[in-house]
Amino acid sequence: MTLGLSFETFVLLHVLISIVAIVTGLIALVAMIRGAAPDWVTHVFLWTTALTTLTGFLFPISVITPAVATGIVSTAVLALAFAAIYAFNLAGPWRWIYVTTAIAALYLNCFVFVVQSFQKIAELAALAPTQSEAPFVIAQTALLAAFVWAGWRAVKRFHPPVLAVAA
Repeated sequence: MTLGLSFETFVLLHVLISIVAIVTGLIALVAMIRGAAPDWVTHVFLWTTALTTLTGFLFPISVITPAVATGIVSTAVLALAFAAIYAFNLAGPWRWIYVTTAIAALYLNCFVFVVQSFQKIAELAALAPTQSEAPFVIAQTALLAAFVWAGWRAVKRFHPPVLAVAA
């Protein structure tokens, strides 16, 4: 049991949170590329991404795996994104720090989604049983290229007004 839930229920909860994080992250990414100021979707993305990362650490861990390493990197990246938007209000360099770290966190979620898809979907697993075959490498390379392109566009276009700081 994890958090008082059966293992199966916990996995389902983790997956649902991850899906919400990815969907809201993609919406927030499009908004950044359009130069829109952060709104509720941005906050849902950040908090569900943090929640999916943290719940990932609640799975049984006996050794450091690529999944654990990804979670550690995601935690560090999210800490910067949270600081940029909530502590520094996107002022000065915190604007581009926020964009790059938020997009990096979304990329890591999508990276894990692709990994899990190739593990859990029979047709994909048949194409890349060890995840070193061309279909898996092509999928991950295309994903990375898309995020590098989107990140570059977002850094150039995302210039929301600096959030007012309460006195």
